Amino acid sequence: MIFEVLSLFPEAFSGFMSSSIVARAIEKQALEVRLTDFRKFTANKHNCVDDYPYGGFAGMVIQAQPLYDALNCLLKSDPAPVIYFTPQGRKLNQKILQDYSGYQRIVLLCGHYKEIDQRIRDLCVSDEISLGDYVLSGGELAAMAFIDGVGRLLPGVLGDIESANSDSFSVPGLGYPCYTRPENFMGLHVPNALTSGNHKKIQEWAVEQAASLTRTRRPDLTK
Repeated sequence: MIFEVLSLFPEAFSGFMSSSIVARAIEKQALEVRLTDFRKFTANKHNCVDDYPYGGFAGMVIQAQPLYDALNCLLKSDPAPVIYFTPQGRKLNQKILQDYSGYQRIVLLCGHYKEIDQRIRDLCVSDEISLGDYVLSGGELAAMAFIDGVGRLLPGVLGDIESANSDSFSVPGLGYPCYTRPENFMGLHVPNALTSGNHKKIQEWAVEQAASLTRTRRPDLTK
């Protein structure tokens, strides 16, 4: 899968791309992240991408022209969905990540300042996604979260794909508590069900724990 990332700050992705699951996915060629600084597409001599908003509102707005030209360059010969990260978008969830994991190429548009010109959203953007009910300085962190969430679902990235398939939200509700050695840590013991060797009993324990966690911590998911 190829992620085309449009950002004013492509250097923000350097550490992200060289560590953990994303680095593994890139090494295995399951994932490729291409970074484009859309400032390079400005048509003015000062390389300025932002301007004051019409109406006298506060903040600065990214102009339509550099974004349009950058997107046109990426899409003219190879169409792909364009995702814009904004608090006004639909809230990201596991199903969205799973749906996009089947694509071969996705363009991620990272805004900055107050907003991007609405006409880019009208003309070029196919989906708008939010991480949650809060505001970040730009779309870079949201793009990283999206790449990481999709990347770990790609074939061959995780050592055991069942790990992803049993994560919170991949199954109904939240996941279950996890334990590893030692069996006794500071007087706290691993639940007997997990050391019983009884696969049916272990699965029943996991389902019960997940249901309990969902009821107490995210009752909205049980509706």
